[in-house]
Amino acid sequence: MPKDYIYRGKTLDELKALSLEEFAALLPSRERRSLKRGMSDAQKTLLKDIRANAFVKTHVRDMLILPEMVGKKVAVYNGKEFVTYEIIPQMVGLRLGDFSISVKEVKHSSPGMGATRSSKYVPLK
Repeated sequence: MPKDYIYRGKTLDELKALSLEEFAALLPSRERRSLKRGMSDAQKTLLKDIRANAFVKTHVRDMLILPEMVGKKVAVYNGKEFVTYEIIPQMVGLRLGDFSISVKEVKHSSPGMGATRSSKYVPLK
């Protein structure tokens, strides 16, 4: 039997029952301050769309994941494509952009065009 998810001593059902101000009191300082200052128009629109639909595509990477979003599917733009994932309880309190990596890992191979003779040297062990 899977263990129930607990965030700062509260189960997911208890978190969903909290108001936005009560939930903000449980968050770390940066997230608490961003909720205290109020959501942007884009964040408010996204929250309204998430409440209405099971699947949403968005560019709003700085939106905090709230308990009411758990179970919804979100496609977040990473600068090149939309990365789709389902919001699970462990994501509560983080931001949407945290799961849609925008920078690809750089993998260098052989020297490219314009490389000097000395930099083209590759030892054979």
